[in-house]
Amino acid sequence: MLLIKNIKQLLQVEETPRTRVAGKEMASLNVIEDAFLFIKDGRIADFGAMEQLKPEYLSGEIIDATGKLVLPSFCDSHTHLVYAGSRELEYVDKIKGLSYEEIAKRGGGILNSSKLLHNTSDDELYKQSLSRIEEIISQGTGAVEIKSGYGLNTRDELKMLRVIRRLKEETPITIKSTFLGAHAVPSEYKNNQSGYVDLVIQEMLPAVAEEGLADFVDVFCDRGFFTVQETNRILSAASKYDLRPKIHANELDFSGGIQVGVKHNALSVDHLEYTGDEEIKSLLGSATMPTLLPGASFFLGMINPPARKMMDAGLPLALASDYNPGSSPSGNMKMIMSFGCVDLRMTPEEVINAVTLNGAYAMGVEKKLGSICRGKIANFFITKEVPNYQFLPYAYVSDLVDAVVLNGENVRG
Repeated sequence: MLLIKNIKQLLQVEETPRTRVAGKEMASLNVIEDAFLFIKDGRIADFGAMEQLKPEYLSGEIIDATGKLVLPSFCDSHTHLVYAGSRELEYVDKIKGLSYEEIAKRGGGILNSSKLLHNTSDDELYKQSLSRIEEIISQGTGAVEIKSGYGLNTRDELKMLRVIRRLKEETPITIKSTFLGAHAVPSEYKNNQSGYVDLVIQEMLPAVAEEGLADFVDVFCDRGFFTVQETNRILSAASKYDLRPKIHANELDFSGGIQVGVKHNALSVDHLEYTGDEEIKSLLGSATMPTLLPGASFFLGMINPPARKMMDAGLPLALASDYNPGSSPSGNMKMIMSFGCVDLRMTPEEVINAVTLNGAYAMGVEKKLGSICRGKIANFFITKEVPNYQFLPYAYVSDLVDAVVLNGENVRG
């Protein structure tokens, strides 16, 4: 048993669990001042104002959180954190004015990461990725989705997914895995893109399904990558293996990726820098979570997605880090909240909803994680002493995490 007492503010509390928060509700956040949180058997057993604290809760481990906040752990629903090496030289190319697409066309970008991964052993890839997992846990993330997509051949895609499975088995964080064989077209298929799509469908998907390595399937449906027609083919094939889509869409142009994602009941469509009235209309009434990746927009100097317009139309929004070596080399979700406030003009309440409950929905774990609710897994973090929750995105580079609890166990602090 674990009791957190004298909490200055206990955030994202729910008496009745919700699946997600949308539209005007994004601006509301349930907070209890001067609160307690009681954990038993790895689950949230009770919470409330300190005046409601029951004497029997004082018999186990106790943490005094005077002056501190408690939040449900961040749910980062879009990352590529299993990768080899780094791409800082491309960062210099970006500074000199080359675009993401220009770097990709000359063999950089995703293809560069593919070469590095091919020449990295399974154990070394795991070691590098474990370091990133430990990093994001220390920053308050308690659930993360990780994609393949730097393999671009059957052997290396499976290698990535097996490393993700090992991370899932050997670390306390909740992990969901996504097969992203259609991340880019490898150089040997440069003049035969349809042939590579055939390889993804006929060889990669069955191999992934046979080992049960993926929870979801993804396609980079955008200008210069995979077309709507090719995405349709891949998602139709993946449905035979019960792999629900999570789609890279509309990062570079109005690609049709949002609409094809909704058509296939995608759990989320992600990036969305290019989102207009038609895209918003297609998302309204769907079960698809629009997920914005402001770290990538910031790093690449791209336009920002119309977050305010989307929420005003009644849509929910999730925010994720897009942790990857080429366009968002950080998994710091507190910084992502700051980008949400500064670049997307979202309020602190809206970004907290976007990185907790809506992030949980976007990776299919909203029934277990994403809020402080009785019966949910006890994944949360305790801040250092701060004045209020608005201070979290305001102090955008400060490490404000004092302790991290995952599955009811204190793993930092």
